[in-house]
Amino acid sequence: MKRLFTVLAALAFGTAVFAQPFVWPDIWNADAQEIQELIASGDKPTMTLRDASLSGPRTFNRFVSTESNDVVDIEEALGANLLILGPDSEEWRPFAASEYVVAEDGTTIDVTLRDGLLWSDGTPITIDDYLATYEIETDEEVGAAAFDGWFIEGDPITVEALDDNTLRFNFPRPDRIALTLVASHLPTPPVLTEVYRNEGAEALRGMWGTETDPSELVFSAPWVLESYSPDERLIFTRNPSYGEWNVDEAGNPLPYLDELTYTIADQQAQLNLYLAGEIDIYNPANLDEVGTINLAVQNGDLDATVLESVSPVRSSSFFSFNWNLASDPWKQEVFRDARFRQAMSHLTPREAIVELVNGGAAIPAYSNVYQVLDFWYNPDVPKFTYDPEAALVLLEEIGFTETNSDGFLVDPEADRVLEFTLVTNAGNANREQTIQIIADAMREVGVNVETQAVDFNLLVDQLLSTGEDRPWESFLLSLSGGSRDWPFGTNTATCSGNLHFYNQTGECLTDAERRMEEIFFTGRQTLDNDEAQQLAYEFQTVQAELQPIIYTVTPLAHFSWLERVGGEHPDEYINTIDGSRELVQTFIR
Repeated sequence: MKRLFTVLAALAFGTAVFAQPFVWPDIWNADAQEIQELIASGDKPTMTLRDASLSGPRTFNRFVSTESNDVVDIEEALGANLLILGPDSEEWRPFAASEYVVAEDGTTIDVTLRDGLLWSDGTPITIDDYLATYEIETDEEVGAAAFDGWFIEGDPITVEALDDNTLRFNFPRPDRIALTLVASHLPTPPVLTEVYRNEGAEALRGMWGTETDPSELVFSAPWVLESYSPDERLIFTRNPSYGEWNVDEAGNPLPYLDELTYTIADQQAQLNLYLAGEIDIYNPANLDEVGTINLAVQNGDLDATVLESVSPVRSSSFFSFNWNLASDPWKQEVFRDARFRQAMSHLTPREAIVELVNGGAAIPAYSNVYQVLDFWYNPDVPKFTYDPEAALVLLEEIGFTETNSDGFLVDPEADRVLEFTLVTNAGNANREQTIQIIADAMREVGVNVETQAVDFNLLVDQLLSTGEDRPWESFLLSLSGGSRDWPFGTNTATCSGNLHFYNQTGECLTDAERRMEEIFFTGRQTLDNDEAQQLAYEFQTVQAELQPIIYTVTPLAHFSWLERVGGEHPDEYINTIDGSRELVQTFIR
């Protein structure tokens, strides 16, 4: 693994102090001298970076957002987070904080805010704005995705103000991912705080929908939303307040870019836009696309950099089954049977997906841990590899002993065909092809699988539904991001988590689920890396045997950008953990 987070034990006496404002290191920017010379010359033009997105946002409100969302993602990744981790170091740096101190016993972390923090409307970011975030995220009625992370086995992590400029995070016991939680803590705009405190959780949830005039939005990020045309385009403009507390080593305010645009287009359309020089950044989805871009470069039709097969991506592609189908008790019973899910894993032709979808630039996946995080990845995780015979044995055990006239497996006692619908989001060509490959392989042995591609936002609404009867059978998607230090994914690993996709009753239904929760919380309290690694290995083993989530393949990452775009990382820092660049340091030549 490129780096392993330093655990609290190693930071117990550490204090980090940085002068105001935060200085983005030149070492993160391969073209730092070029942009500084351009600015010094007085000839810096208005700079617009053109990008693309598969879909538009469902909301501008990060408290109710659970999926990738350009508006929310920019705020959460680049806003006034308290700490930041650069590509050159394994230790957290103060960011919106000017310093932080971890207590000797690891149960408190004191954070002092940096002077001069500003919202995009020019008003100061205060200690109360950070306290408001804690209030909101720990209110179960709000339903924020971050809710589960504020508890360790039911015991709350608390946040308090020591004075007008210092926050204290109190942990019920030492927590190996404590700094990760502190680092990601963002302030809440006062307009949202006022609505929440005066009108409650439901009113807050109704704030900042996509119908909101962008001029009413307030952010701490480098850019703010200028306009949104649904299904067409998002336009962001530079937040001048950000440059008041973010500068480069020459003292120039950041970001360099004046504008960001995201064209909403499906995968093939994005590639075409890139080949036409109409967007500036495109990460090829497979080797076929890499080859297409390279050919355009060789023919002189495109002036671009292409990096091929850098490393496994920092995401997991998987499909899952709905355990909450009260309206169809028979199918619910089938989906809840681990032998059924193991059989479906045996019928997943991962090698075919690697070749047909990814052109060979991928590796089969069997674990919830991203394979790029090699310290935490269990190489001996149980693998239900492609084996139709083994799958049929498992299906016979649960009653599918005969086939009907169409060749599909049936349970003679229930007189029911083994069938389900596998759904993914429309517009993602790789996912649409993947579900078709899976369905074809399963039909060959008698499992009747129908495929469907639906609008991404509709799919997310279905997946986030709760209760005993939820409106879907099986879906294929991917998750990305999260902490680099295990345990990660509180909201996926715990039975009450809002991304515990397969079971949204709020309670564990199996001993394996309960064991995963136990391992997860034990892991959070285990500061020794080697001991935590063994717990991570056990977690992966338990989950792999349960197969509630069936992992498919992990693609290798490819990066590409037009040569008009500068500010990428030096070669040694380009990877799937840190990406190819810091967007704040990106510029247009």
